[in-house]
Amino acid sequence: MPSAFQFQCHFVLIFLAASKGETRYLEVRDAGEDEPFLLLSEDLKRELSAGQIYRRSLRCIDMLSIEGQFTFTAEQPQLHCATFFIGEPEELITIDYDFVNIDCQEGDFLKVFDGWILKGEKFPSSFDHPLPTSQRYIDFCESGNIQRSIRSSQNVAMIFFSIHQPGNGFTVTVKRNANLFPCNVISQTPSGRFTMVIPHQHRNCSFSIIYPVVIKISDLILGHLNGLFLKKPSAGCAGVGDFVELLGGTGLDPSKMFPLADLCHSFHGSAQMKIGCDNTVLRMVSSGKHINRVTFEYHQLDLQETENRKENSIEEFCFPGI
Repeated sequence: MPSAFQFQCHFVLIFLAASKGETRYLEVRDAGEDEPFLLLSEDLKRELSAGQIYRRSLRCIDMLSIEGQFTFTAEQPQLHCATFFIGEPEELITIDYDFVNIDCQEGDFLKVFDGWILKGEKFPSSFDHPLPTSQRYIDFCESGNIQRSIRSSQNVAMIFFSIHQPGNGFTVTVKRNANLFPCNVISQTPSGRFTMVIPHQHRNCSFSIIYPVVIKISDLILGHLNGLFLKKPSAGCAGVGDFVELLGGTGLDPSKMFPLADLCHSFHGSAQMKIGCDNTVLRMVSSGKHINRVTFEYHQLDLQETENRKENSIEEFCFPGI
């Protein structure tokens, strides 16, 4: 049975797929229980390729993965609303305020958060984001016309808003910009391939996959011999400035997840792991002294693979297996 976190995250991703277009644009792709995702129809693809600006209304809880202009107008008091934005791994999100009609004096607010928050957990974590948490919130009621265009630091961002008076609302334009060196990423899909590069930068980067997965690392360059170590309290990559770790857990924040394995040294070949957690993260820690690079691919664990490992403690260890 899926956990509450997995259900919520999968709901968000399903909602994302459904929110890519109006209902008439939606097509079901083999909608089984394990992958009930929706695809954009060819009609919408043709409209967007023709250079038209996509427009639609926002819901109180919404998800966007497409460029366009989006408007929210309250039909009744809407006090706990949020819109999630997500792009491709190599993209950043830009949110432009086109029109805002809210009453800050009466308790309305409109805030952008640089990343995602779900059930109080943040992505990227406070350890991986370049800004302190307080600076990741941009409050329209405080900044006003000073900052009407906001760009995220990674492929996800979100807005929170609360509007008391019916008829009030706002319009935003969402754009996606190229990111030459993507760092923190949430994958939109349960399978894929990605190369993460950190060029002489002292930073940590996390790639999050909100599914139980098989992950295979095919190439790792850290600037200093071979080694894959299962995490133990007194072992691993302690004291090494550059390494990759695999994490698993039931929440969104990588800093609160269970460490499963360390990769401390460069290698060319294959290191594979099955991770049955609701959320799997590959995290690279970089000292800034080297150009670090890791290439990996992943796919969702199928039901048989999951059931075959029920003898392990899923809750505690998410059944890691080399």
